[in-house]
Amino acid sequence: MANTGDLQTASTLQQPTDEPRLLPLSFIGSGSEYFRIWIVNLLLSIVTLGIYSAWAKVRRTRYFYANTKLAGTSFDYHGNPIAILKGRIIAALFVGAYNIAFKISAATGFAMLAALMLLTPWLVWKSYQFKLYNSSYRGIRFGFRGTLGRVYFVYLLLPVLSLVTVYLLAPFTHQRIKKFQHEESRYGNTHFSFYGSVVDFYKAYLIVFLIGIAGMVVVGFGFGGALRGIFGAGGLKHASGAAIGTFVLFVFVLYALLFSLMPIFLALIQNLIWNSTALDTHRFESRMKPGKMVFIAITNLIGIILTLGLFIPFAQVRALKYRIESTSMLAAGSLDDFVADVQTQTSATGEGMADLLDFDLSL
Repeated sequence: MANTGDLQTASTLQQPTDEPRLLPLSFIGSGSEYFRIWIVNLLLSIVTLGIYSAWAKVRRTRYFYANTKLAGTSFDYHGNPIAILKGRIIAALFVGAYNIAFKISAATGFAMLAALMLLTPWLVWKSYQFKLYNSSYRGIRFGFRGTLGRVYFVYLLLPVLSLVTVYLLAPFTHQRIKKFQHEESRYGNTHFSFYGSVVDFYKAYLIVFLIGIAGMVVVGFGFGGALRGIFGAGGLKHASGAAIGTFVLFVFVLYALLFSLMPIFLALIQNLIWNSTALDTHRFESRMKPGKMVFIAITNLIGIILTLGLFIPFAQVRALKYRIESTSMLAAGSLDDFVADVQTQTSATGEGMADLLDFDLSL
C-alpha cells in the first residue's frame, strides 16, 4: 500500500500551477562580430555620400534582431532599404528647407518651423508603424495603430505644455508617450497593455534629481575650500600647478557626476516601463542595476576616447546586451500555445495594412 505522504506529494506535483514561467531575453552577438558590420557600413556610407546608410541601417538592425532571442527563437527584421532611404531624403529636404527659410527672412523661418512642428508627430507615427510592421517573432509580425488625434496630443500638445511649464510636466508627458506607444503596439492581433502610473514616472525623475543634487553637494563640500583658495588668490592665471590640478580634478568629477545621471535615469525608466507592460496574460520584468549601467557607460566612454572611436561598436553591443539580458518575459502558460492562437487570429484577419506608408524616418 502506498504511503499517504507519497500520494499527497504526487497529487501536489500533478496540480497545475499559476506561477508564470520566467523566459529571459538573451543577446548572443559580440563586439568583434558587430565591428566588422559597423566598419563596412561606415566606409560604404562615406564613399556613397550617405546613400548606403539606409542599407547599413537594415544590415545593422537585422544583426541585432537575429542575435536577440526569446525562448530560443530570434526576432526578424524585414525593413526595405529603399523605404528607409525615402525617409532620409524627406528628412534631409525638411532640414534643408528649414535652413533656407531662415536665410530668406525670420518670418519665413518661423513659418517653416511651425510647419515642421505640425508634421513631426505624423511622421513619428508613420515611422513607428513601419518599424513594428517590419519586425516579427516566430513568423508573426508586430504592428502599431493609434489615432491621429492621440498622436498630436502626445507628440505635440504635451511636449509644448512641458516646455511652457519649464518641464514640470515632463514626467507626465513621458508617461503618456510610453502608454501610447505600448498600448497601440500589438503582436499579431494581440495588443500590449501598459499600467505604469504618472506618479511612478514622477518618482523616477525625482530620484535622479535628488541624486544629482546630493552629488553636487558632496562635490561642493569636497572641493569648496580649494576652489575658494584658487579664485580668492586671483584665479587660475595666478594659481600654482597643484591648484590647477585640483581645478581640473573638480571639473572631471563634476562631469562624471552629470554623465552618470543619464544611465541611472535610463535604468530606472527601463525597469519602470517593462515592469508595467503586459502582452495579454504575459507580463515583462526588467531588473537593470543603475550602478552597473553607470559602470558600462563610463568604461564605454573611456574605451571610445582611447581608441579614437573604434570602440563604438563594442560599446554599443555591451550596453545593448546588458539592457536586453536584464529583461525577461513572465509567460502565463505555454508560449507555443499563445503563438498558435495569435497565428490563427492573424490568418483570419489577413495581412492587409492599407494605411501603411512605405518610408521610415529611422527615428
